[in-house]
Amino acid sequence: MEQTTKLVETIVKGIQEKKGTGIVVADLDGIEGTICRYFVVCQGNTPTQVEAIAESVGDVVRQELHEKPTRVVGLERALWVAMDYGDVLVHVFVPDMREYYDLEHLWADAKLNRIADLD
Repeated sequence: MEQTTKLVETIVKGIQEKKGTGIVVADLDGIEGTICRYFVVCQGNTPTQVEAIAESVGDVVRQELHEKPTRVVGLERALWVAMDYGDVLVHVFVPDMREYYDLEHLWADAKLNRIADLD
């Protein structure tokens, strides 16, 4: 459990390094039928920022925890990038795509932790 918590914290750090906003950590642990333990959802204002956030998450997690995502999809258009770290799925959106898919509310009984935006 502690390793997964550290992974989530490190992912949030990578998002914040590129000024990602609206960070929400959805705790899915203990909810039947989920594919992971945590969703980390955030947004960037443009596809360029979405790509930079995803790259930052990959770099920070690799440098600090020596882990790589098993899969990254969406970089070609960078409107929604998903990164699979096994127990943690990271979703980086542009604002309109995030609003449309509303992933953080996919599971009504998930505990949501909203991380304050950095100034």
